Amino acid sequence: QVQLVESGGGLAQAGDSLRLSCAASGRASGRLHMGWFRQAPGKEREFVAAITWFGGVTNSPDSVKGRFTISRDNAKNTVYLQMNSLKPEDTAVYYCAASNVLSRRTEDVGYWGQGTQVTVSS
Repeated sequence: QVQLVESGGGLAQAGDSLRLSCAASGRASGRLHMGWFRQAPGKEREFVAAITWFGGVTNSPDSVKGRFTISRDNAKNTVYLQMNSLKPEDTAVYYCAASNVLSRRTEDVGYWGQGTQVTVSS
């Protein structure tokens, strides 16, 4: 079993920055691809960013590309999402994800965090 614990969400104004953290634990937490998804009210959960277990970064959707950066510290078993130039459209619950499969599909995610709320006001 893998446990994912998120932190760093909160309230921000447009243009601000937030840094989300996700700490992974459990015997199977090593060599997992990690990522972030988000879900706005009434909408489907969507892919945000992903990073392989060895540190390779996948392409993010245009909605966040250039503003959001994913990174990981394997020594700490922690993945981060640095969010810059936040927009009201970024308001959503952000979920940390882990999987043996590198995928943008929610169905392929093996483990989920509990989610952390990010609210961006104008």
